[in-house]
Amino acid sequence: MMQSEGPFLLDPQSDPASFPDPVYALEEPNGLLAVGGDLSPARVLNAYRQGIFPWYSHGQPILWWSPDPRMVLFPEQLRISRSLRKSLRKRPFQVTLDTDFTAVIQACSEPRSHADGTWITEEMKQAYIRLHRIGFAHSVECWDGEELVGGLYGVSMGKVFFGESMFSRRTDASKIGFAHLVEQLRAWGFGLIDCQVYSNHLASLGAEEIPREGFLELLDTWCEPIEVHQGQWQLDTAIAERW
Repeated sequence: MMQSEGPFLLDPQSDPASFPDPVYALEEPNGLLAVGGDLSPARVLNAYRQGIFPWYSHGQPILWWSPDPRMVLFPEQLRISRSLRKSLRKRPFQVTLDTDFTAVIQACSEPRSHADGTWITEEMKQAYIRLHRIGFAHSVECWDGEELVGGLYGVSMGKVFFGESMFSRRTDASKIGFAHLVEQLRAWGFGLIDCQVYSNHLASLGAEEIPREGFLELLDTWCEPIEVHQGQWQLDTAIAERW
């Protein structure tokens, strides 16, 4: 690992646990900490454990981030609006976990009408598919019959879920999937959901910004042992009855 003006440079051959302290992340762009390295499972998992995640666009080198403040959701603070609760009670979709991770990350990688391009490159897709195969990355699917209409994916470590991306092809599909996930995580005793950076969508569901320092302290509390709930997930049948 070499330091230059700006973010640190990571050697792909370096120890996958070797990241600079997030305190050295840039203020502008907020949270940029390091460049380079690789997306091996060991490096990506070590990054998450240290409050760091990869995020870059096609044609860029691998960029590693640790923004301050950090957007998080404490599962017990999930906020269900009246309209969303009404949708949940209608049960318009079947919600599953880890049924088709590849289809979910592919859908999340497709260009959005409100954005140019995508940050989920083919290299990123393959990295998270590898993490799914070894039991650390998980998906939520919303189905309308046999059609996948919404979902999200992320990484689980200990009792922290690090959310990555979501998509929706029907009204409220991603919100319904997220609500089911949060309730399942609560049932399993998870203490924290990482939402990375602020969005109105996540704020409407109860997420809030906290200082990075506090976020890192919460990881020390909730991430060990990292193998808790490793493996394929399945939604408890009682979750759909919560609303």
